[in-house]
Amino acid sequence: MAYDVKEFDEIRPYEPEEMQQAFEELISDRQFNVMMKGFAPWLPKLLRNGALRLAFKGVKTPLDFQKRFMKPIVNYIIRKHTDGCTFSHDLLPEGKRDERFTFVSNHRDIVLDSAFLDVLLINAGYQTTVEIGIGDNLLIYPWIKRLVRMNKAFTVRRGLTAHEMLRSSMLMSQYIHYAVTKKHENIWIAQREGRAKDSDDRTQESVLKMLAMGGELRELNIVPLTISYEYDPCDYLKAQEFQQKRDNPAFKKSRQDDLDNMRIGIFGYKGRVNYHCGTPVNQWLDELDSSLPKNEFFQMLAHRIDREIHRGYKLYPCNYISADLLEGKKERASHYTTADVARFEKYLDGQIAKITIPGKDVPFLRERILTMYANPLYNYLAAQ
Repeated sequence: MAYDVKEFDEIRPYEPEEMQQAFEELISDRQFNVMMKGFAPWLPKLLRNGALRLAFKGVKTPLDFQKRFMKPIVNYIIRKHTDGCTFSHDLLPEGKRDERFTFVSNHRDIVLDSAFLDVLLINAGYQTTVEIGIGDNLLIYPWIKRLVRMNKAFTVRRGLTAHEMLRSSMLMSQYIHYAVTKKHENIWIAQREGRAKDSDDRTQESVLKMLAMGGELRELNIVPLTISYEYDPCDYLKAQEFQQKRDNPAFKKSRQDDLDNMRIGIFGYKGRVNYHCGTPVNQWLDELDSSLPKNEFFQMLAHRIDREIHRGYKLYPCNYISADLLEGKKERASHYTTADVARFEKYLDGQIAKITIPGKDVPFLRERILTMYANPLYNYLAAQ
């Protein structure tokens, strides 16, 4: 199907000819400067002496921007806040670094899921990074919207009526097909709206139906992608939200809560991180019964993608320890040492100590965090 890029103006990333103006507007934004001063105190000096503008010379495309500005920042985060980030892509077609993919993955971090993948793809010799879908609920300031559009993000609209949602889903699907087949971009999209708070990662059929609205699924070259964190720096925030919703079913996170999640997710300790590409969907799509009613077909497709994602988990001692602590057993003791247990217990106590809500229910919060770390193990075992 033929598309004009103007059809997607309300959601698309910046085009190359828009990058210079977007950059000027970004560095002139007072709120951006205040925020960056907190993150990077040296940045205002670079703005005053013109070094940042000088560094932008030669940046023509969003990919140039990512390589010049974002890649060094992401590499710094990997060095400073992880114990290494590894990439398993053996199941992708060999010798086809120019092929484009739509990565459908579990969701661990609002900012870093796609940022880590960008660096891993470039380091592995792939020609480009990923365009990403990001919810407009996170684009709470103009500078955030500018920055993510410079960084190859397209907008996913939230909180719509049923009629608006249908139109929005169709437009986003058409854009994704356009990006893969005409712009020759990779896509990253989460398997569900929002993160799975308990790490029980399941693909929402609505995401797959959306992808199919704009054209054939096969042309998107979908790859199930598994993201595994040894430690989730936002685990205590997720546990806290579980209690807040338990105590007040009407509880909703504030804008500040979203910003706190972004900041802690980026700068919190993650331990070891692993990205694993499952078998591309096109290699097994014909095994599914296409004569089934649509709802049943997408249900079957979601289950199969889940199995690929669950098979790809990298498991760490804390996953086995958590399952044993939940069950009051030591059946998995061969997968961890006494020192591993002591380290994890200390970590767990430290995370729970960060929670300061009224009526803090420590046993409940502890159970919630343990469940977050046990679920990847349970799903991995079920997928085998």
